[in-house]
Amino acid sequence: MNLIWTKHALERLEEIQDFIAQRSSSLIAENLISSIIERAKALEDFPSMGRIVPDLSRIELRELIEGNYRIVYGLLDSSIVILTVFEGHKLLPEKDIDIMIA
Repeated sequence: MNLIWTKHALERLEEIQDFIAQRSSSLIAENLISSIIERAKALEDFPSMGRIVPDLSRIELRELIEGNYRIVYGLLDSSIVILTVFEGHKLLPEKDIDIMIA
């Protein structure tokens, strides 16, 4: 399957990297982002490996957990769309999944 990152998801990765780099180190930030990206890449072979997002209970919206972060993605016919990445203790902002609703 084709893995697609939305502009929003890529922006969130940059924000996370900047936040961690300012509070810790650039190396730790880069390693975290690499881990998130590698975790998402596994979806190409196993698209249903994530759980259904409990905040919404919609079968086409799933998530993976990597460290303290949630990677939310949508399943389309031949693509996996990474919608957002955010801290795991927060609820999924509905605006972050608007692309799947439209």
